[in-house]
Amino acid sequence: MKFQKLFLPILFLLISVTSYGQDDDIFGIAKKPKIPKSESSVGNATRNLIEMFSMEVSGGSAFHQTKMPFYSTAPTLYPLYQVSDLGNQLVLAEENPLNLKGNKYSLPISAGFRINFFNILTAGLTYGQEYGKIGPLKENNQIFLFDGTTYKATKLYLSGGLIVWDAMKRAKYLNWRYRNFSSSNRYMQSELRQRVRQYYPWRVVLEGDYGFFFMRETFDPRVEVSEAPFVGYGIRLERDLSEYAKLFVKGSMEKREFTFSASNFSEVQNFGQNYFGIQMGLAFVLPGTQRCPIKSCGVVMKHAHNGIEFRGSSIFKFQNRKIGQWR
Repeated sequence: MKFQKLFLPILFLLISVTSYGQDDDIFGIAKKPKIPKSESSVGNATRNLIEMFSMEVSGGSAFHQTKMPFYSTAPTLYPLYQVSDLGNQLVLAEENPLNLKGNKYSLPISAGFRINFFNILTAGLTYGQEYGKIGPLKENNQIFLFDGTTYKATKLYLSGGLIVWDAMKRAKYLNWRYRNFSSSNRYMQSELRQRVRQYYPWRVVLEGDYGFFFMRETFDPRVEVSEAPFVGYGIRLERDLSEYAKLFVKGSMEKREFTFSASNFSEVQNFGQNYFGIQMGLAFVLPGTQRCPIKSCGVVMKHAHNGIEFRGSSIFKFQNRKIGQWR
């Protein structure tokens, strides 16, 4: 009986010490020096470079607010009207200055590519289309009418991002949280290792956009888009679906500038648009590791043949299986 009482604590201690020194990957791949992806050093460097790139597509919706600080000595040169109290009849307005406003919605879609620099910074190029509506601008009983109500636009912009949260930063945060516990405290150190090794698929990126907005089908031929590039800001939330595929949601804000010409082109009115959008999309990292060419090989995790690393499953499944084999 005494032997049994002593045996269980000793066995638990041995298991704890063994697990403390054990690598987190039971197959011996994750923490060891990376296996080459190609037989040549140039090919291996090229494949590592390929995995820094990802392709993405997205779509969503946006709300935009248009503001025009209107002032003119000849308001009759503009489609500016005053709503009469009698039957809502429109007559020309002579009062200015005005602060005209209008709100509408649009549907943006986009596609592009992105580069990940060591899970710290990102950079990308995006091409987008926007299908939107715009209504009359109003202030009290004053109304500014455009010729049309719909538009189609193209966007081309560069993006730069800072990864502020992911699995690596979470691990550093947990190490900081547990910093006051002694290294001899087996229970708390074991808890720390379990939480650090826990699969964590989330990533938060702060982004800035810089690019150009082109009107393809305008809502009014007297409207011109400013030649100055627009600047946008956003926050992007990503969730890994696998090592090579991820789902993301991005909220962004942009400011655009336009001009409206008088009927005789003697003057123009400047007006701006604040754009608030949200988009959801899929991103696919270009796989640098080749798919295993041996059909009879049943390994579905990353593995090696003749010193070269291969993956055993599609890009939609996690490649580094740490708890066994499954399809």
